Amino acid sequence: MMEPKQAQLKKSIAPFEKNDPKVSLGQLANTLIPLVVLWAAAYYSLSISYWLTLGISVIASAFVVRTFIIFHDCCHGSFFSNKKANDILGIITGVITLVPYQQWKNTHAIHHATSSNLDKRGIGDLWILTVEEYAALPLLQKLAYRGYRHPLVMFGLGPIFVFVLQYRFNRKGARRKERLNTYLMNALIVGAYALMGFALGWQSFLLVQGPIFYLSGVLGIWLFYVQHQFEDSYFEKDDEWSYVMAAVEGSSYYKLPKVLQWLTGNIGFHHVHHLSPKVPNYYLEDAHAATPPLQKATTITILQSLESLRFRLWDERDKKFVSFRDVRDRIGKRRERPSGARRPKRAV
Repeated sequence: MMEPKQAQLKKSIAPFEKNDPKVSLGQLANTLIPLVVLWAAAYYSLSISYWLTLGISVIASAFVVRTFIIFHDCCHGSFFSNKKANDILGIITGVITLVPYQQWKNTHAIHHATSSNLDKRGIGDLWILTVEEYAALPLLQKLAYRGYRHPLVMFGLGPIFVFVLQYRFNRKGARRKERLNTYLMNALIVGAYALMGFALGWQSFLLVQGPIFYLSGVLGIWLFYVQHQFEDSYFEKDDEWSYVMAAVEGSSYYKLPKVLQWLTGNIGFHHVHHLSPKVPNYYLEDAHAATPPLQKATTITILQSLESLRFRLWDERDKKFVSFRDVRDRIGKRRERPSGARRPKRAV
């Protein structure tokens, strides 16, 4: 049960749990139209210089990320009031971003319900081990975890594995509606790619779409990673876990320059989003500005976020993310502080 102060904090952003059809349609227009124009410009630039094509692709990939934020809001039912409208737009934007709508909608709902809960990891999140869990692993599993957490693997191979392979298959335990939606979206993606490939020529199509897909995938994984993987984050066992604390303490405010904030659909206000997924992306900043306690959330700049690349394990004792190097001398021995000791909880 929520503490009174936590319940009040959640209640304070209720006025922003609404959507404005005009704003939603405007965002749809200022996202998809530029994306189409940029894609066409990249295609026609092939006859001039591939370096120009790559430059345009970088900008286009940012609009794919913005498209994903719209997809993301559709999954939460916050972009439109009408469920069917969210579902239809979610499928369309899912084809553009290569993400299966129902599968991601379901797993992401689980992510929100279990984020930062050490006893409920494994669905809709990244592979995170505690220091003690890692120390207890056999050598091969340690190597597998170290490989998974390496930046070259996570951000280099991650987009290909996740968006090309993982999302094409149904997850274990998926219900019929989710399975059928995955099949439908796979067919729509294959159809769209085939149409573009035959119409424009496969080589030209791949030279344009390849960089856009890959760069947007890297950006997407980075945003998901950095907004939960910061040093002084929040993780607790189920009996002490709090939804509000997980949102406010376990999600960062990724403070980006205004242009990048716009291109990423305000997702940097991730603490607000986790507190209430019903707030559409275009009201996240307003909710943050109107709620003083939310302004105390961990703020991370681009420069500071680069530090998160070294974080590998969650230290239950010191309540922070650490690197492999940080714990190298600790594995197999104890420090002076008892293992059960905890840092004082931070007040919301």
